[in-house]
Amino acid sequence: MAAGPPLLALLAGALLAAALAAPAAGAASCPHTNLTTNFSADLTTLQHQLRGTVRLAANGTCALELTRFDLLAASPSARFWAADGSSMVDLAAGRAFSPLPLNRTFRNASLELPFAHPLPRLLALYDPDTSSDFGHIFLPNGTELDTSAAASAERAPTMFDNCIPLSEMETYRLRWTLNASAGTVEIGLEAAIGSEYYMAFGWADPKANAPAMIHADVVVAGFTEEGTPFAEDYYISDYTECTLGKDDSPVSGVCPDKVYEYGRNDSILVYGHRRDGVSFVRYVRKLDSEDTKYDVPVGATDEMEVLWAIGKLRPPDTLRQHYLPQNHGVPRDTTFGFVQLNLSETVDNCLGPLDADNKEDQERIIADRKTPLVVTSAPAVRYPNPPNPDKVIYINKKEAPLLKVERGVPVKFSVQAGHDVALYITSDPIGGNATLRNKTEVIYAGGPDAHGVLATPKELVWLPDRNTPDLVYYQSLYEQKMGWKVQVVDGGLSDMYNNSVLLDDQQVTLFWSLSADSISIAARGEKKSGYLAIGFGSGMVNSYTYVAWIGNDGVGRVKTYWIDGKSAAGIHPTSENITFVRCKSENGIITFEFTRPLKPSCSGKVECKNIIDPTTPLKVVWAMGASWSGDDLTDNNMHSVTSSRPIRVLLLRGSAEAEQDLRPVLAVHGFMMFVAWGILLPGGIMAARYLKSLKGDGWYQIHVYLQYSGIAIMFLGVLFAAAELRGFFVSSAHVKFGVLALLLAVLQPLNAKFRPSKPANGEVPSRNRILWEYLHVITGRSAIIVGIVALFTGMKHLGHRYDSENVEELTWALMLWVLSVIVIVLCLEYKEVKRRSSDRSVSGHWVLGNTEEDDSVDLLHPDGSARNSESSSSGVMEVQLEPLNR
Repeated sequence: MAAGPPLLALLAGALLAAALAAPAAGAASCPHTNLTTNFSADLTTLQHQLRGTVRLAANGTCALELTRFDLLAASPSARFWAADGSSMVDLAAGRAFSPLPLNRTFRNASLELPFAHPLPRLLALYDPDTSSDFGHIFLPNGTELDTSAAASAERAPTMFDNCIPLSEMETYRLRWTLNASAGTVEIGLEAAIGSEYYMAFGWADPKANAPAMIHADVVVAGFTEEGTPFAEDYYISDYTECTLGKDDSPVSGVCPDKVYEYGRNDSILVYGHRRDGVSFVRYVRKLDSEDTKYDVPVGATDEMEVLWAIGKLRPPDTLRQHYLPQNHGVPRDTTFGFVQLNLSETVDNCLGPLDADNKEDQERIIADRKTPLVVTSAPAVRYPNPPNPDKVIYINKKEAPLLKVERGVPVKFSVQAGHDVALYITSDPIGGNATLRNKTEVIYAGGPDAHGVLATPKELVWLPDRNTPDLVYYQSLYEQKMGWKVQVVDGGLSDMYNNSVLLDDQQVTLFWSLSADSISIAARGEKKSGYLAIGFGSGMVNSYTYVAWIGNDGVGRVKTYWIDGKSAAGIHPTSENITFVRCKSENGIITFEFTRPLKPSCSGKVECKNIIDPTTPLKVVWAMGASWSGDDLTDNNMHSVTSSRPIRVLLLRGSAEAEQDLRPVLAVHGFMMFVAWGILLPGGIMAARYLKSLKGDGWYQIHVYLQYSGIAIMFLGVLFAAAELRGFFVSSAHVKFGVLALLLAVLQPLNAKFRPSKPANGEVPSRNRILWEYLHVITGRSAIIVGIVALFTGMKHLGHRYDSENVEELTWALMLWVLSVIVIVLCLEYKEVKRRSSDRSVSGHWVLGNTEEDDSVDLLHPDGSARNSESSSSGVMEVQLEPLNR
């Protein structure tokens, strides 16, 4: 009996060896592969929410088993595909691996794919009609490969051991894989949401009496505006958005751990992508991070309370350098909730792939009348339809965007992608000249001549018509899959408005139509945002602003404001009269419209000054942000992106140009006008008035030279400003006063040329001579007064145009100058009156001056000689304001 136990041990070992050898023998029965039943590999996820694990059939037959298989329905031509590699060339040269069609949705399915030939190097799910790779795995092939490699498992970052739905609508899922021995858990957050939304998940405070978010340890995951995934630790200290501490105030709200004292990010991002309108982020965290203040220790086998939420992200701005979650809103179990979770339990309650309403993640561009689309080429980063070449087409700096055009509206392309990229519009989704693939295609525009570079761009105009299909493609004629889709629709803003321009940075499009007394305006953002604002002014500060957003009730709103500061306190609501207001958001792109009078019919309010003059360029700025409130505004409503400079919109011409800093030009113009109207022309008048008591004709020469010099400098200043401003518009008060002063100044040399003859000694001046003297004096002095007013209105215009800080100082300096001149004139006038009263010996009568005038010398004559006998004293003084042409 002592030999019993060894015998049983030998028998058990034989049975175990036979059991282990059975799979190998089964595998050996399939001559087309050396894979063993231990082999498994996960399909990569590229499109159509593909997931699944591939194994060799357990019964040893020549078949592959596909388990936990998820796939959104594809086209009827899509198949399991055998190829030698994942490149476009390899996939195009491949063949169908299975006749099974993939034009239906698979939900956690199990399939068997038999094969009668050696396994290919690559097994893919592929649509040959669109050259689309949904996902693939690499398979060891041949019979001489290392069996250890053939048995190795390849895990995809989208595959986990467990999955549960979080939201009631099952649009938000939690996936996880526990690694208890390493003390970590890998978590996958997956939701059918927009790219501007966040996904939050974490553990509630175990010390709390009831489930609550306060003191919870959560991870906020999402995507930056550049499409980069992130996952970061957050600690909830209050039910508010994060408020960064200032001075002695502490950090509070939903804030990243690392902004708290001694806090750190204990979550490590593993992988993230956006596919088919679904966000997916995978990260790993320790069960116990040893951060007892901001992290919750997680028991691997404990049932604990976890919380989740989804909502909009606030991008970084000048006050906050982090992506911050906004309030998730209500209701519970739709945008937030609590769940009991035990990480050690095995559960898979996620049935099928997430199916988003909007599966188009690529950026959109809407083509407009008269607005060229700039076509360039650059390296591929996030091309929407893999596989793709290294270089793809960019439109308006966006990688292979979805282009939306309207039938009946011409589309202009400025092709600058290089001479090796010839743009054309085609019915073929692959491009690259379908005839080379023995395919037929319809070419709607472009061709071998549609290529250019930045220095010499090629203009291509395409007019979609009623026969253009709803979906076509822009591609390169010389290489496949460089472009993407063109969506053709009926009508739109371009048909409703007469003019449109792209504002600064090509992020906002402005539309408008003018009528006799009103203007209809529309604005459309070219990127996703929570609100869109346009302002009339040189910047957002000191501008009349129109803000559009979608409220929590889903209703679009447009409100008007006057902004005079950079904080929320500087934003003042106005009651501007806007009609035909519309606002909508399509895939996060906000468009709003309104009509307003050119000149408000009110007075006394700040909005009454918001006048639009179609003959004057309208300076327009824009801003976008994460959220807006029509009631109490805070610094949380700060924009995340704004125009870098204003655009001058020429309303009558239907065009726009970047705002140029014309302050140096206007400074030269203003200096010239000050020299003319503040020094030379008044000096000429004062010379004629107060220097006649001197002997000779010196006063006359000074008078003429100063007047002609002032008029010459005045004309130079006008021409200088008009040339730089590219026009001469009589619109502002400054220009009106300036034109009047100019006309009065020009009138002086003209009436001097036609002045009546001067009476001889002892003769009474003629009636025409007296009238001329009055006209000459009144016109000249009126010109000076109007010119001074033009100087002050010019200073006011400069301040309104550029918000210059030193305009007020310059205005006060000008006022002091004018006052000093007035004081000097009063002193000279007093002395002149005293001189006349003391000179009792002078006979004759006084008309407009004294008796010592001598204007007989013609300064315009070459020799300056007297031309008649008017050189003798006549007892009449003429106040000469302009040079006299005799």
